[in-house]
Amino acid sequence: MSRIRNLLVSLGFIAGASAALTALWIRQGRANRAALASNAEEMMWQALRQLNVAAEARTIAVNGLELHTIVAGPLDGPLAVLLHGFPECWYTWRKQIKPLVEAGYRVVVPDQRGYNLSDRPRGIHHYRLPALSADVVELIRAFEREKAIVVGHDGGGMVAWHLAMHHPEVVEKLIVMNAPHPATYLREIRSNPAQQRKSWYVGFFQLPIVPEALLGHDPIESARRFFRQGAVNQEAFSSFDIHAMASALAQPGALTGMLNWYRAAARDRSALESLRPIDRPALLIWAEDNVALGRSLTYGLEPWISNLKIHYIPRCGHWVQNEAPDEVNAQLLEFLKSS
Repeated sequence: MSRIRNLLVSLGFIAGASAALTALWIRQGRANRAALASNAEEMMWQALRQLNVAAEARTIAVNGLELHTIVAGPLDGPLAVLLHGFPECWYTWRKQIKPLVEAGYRVVVPDQRGYNLSDRPRGIHHYRLPALSADVVELIRAFEREKAIVVGHDGGGMVAWHLAMHHPEVVEKLIVMNAPHPATYLREIRSNPAQQRKSWYVGFFQLPIVPEALLGHDPIESARRFFRQGAVNQEAFSSFDIHAMASALAQPGALTGMLNWYRAAARDRSALESLRPIDRPALLIWAEDNVALGRSLTYGLEPWISNLKIHYIPRCGHWVQNEAPDEVNAQLLEFLKSS
């Protein structure tokens, strides 16, 4: 009996110590996030100054939500809407905003729903692709335009594909960076073991609470791992860049909002499977050393996009607009000038 009693005492001690350490770890994570989140406004103004071009932050009402949006460029310039992905924010386009403004474009860069300083509605259903696309339609209308050039990276690229398929009337030209077309994504995820292994994180993101706890414990370290360690050109991200992205991760409820994009897509595949041909001029920019997305995702797009140009960038990782900005900007502007 004494052995059993000693064992139970030991187990109780271990359980108590584990609970205390877990509680301490959770409290530390909350403190880390709170410290960064409290500095969000100052971080945003510093980021705006680093653009080296006149720009302003606005709050735009769309579909009952408010999207924090950066606006720059001439009032009468052609409208270009830039859509970020996971786990980014408007700041991911910092190296494209000035070149587009100097080329005469009116540039609109939102934090999409769930991200950074934009509204973060509760509930996974709020993050389905049709709702995300509807935000962009309303954003274009908020600037009293009928259509826009739509540029998307990663998750923003998925929104851009959906927009061009289901709301082609608002898309003048389409530029997508490192975001697979739904047709090729579904094909590869069903039949290509290499892509299945690359997409492991999609399954992990379906878990409740755990991804938020792990990614949100130390937002600066998470941002460093995502952006700098996940890049081929690690010098593409300065210390300020990492802190700006970490600030977006640290906003209250933002991680859940970001992850809900993946959860909504997994629960309702109808938007991915509801495919329509795209007849708008389209440019796909693809970094070849992408840890999450294989080159095979760019094959077999001809039946779905009638006017498509693909540009591959070797020795470049997923954050292509940050890692190879000169090449990306040159391709972007050349495509926009073409008829």
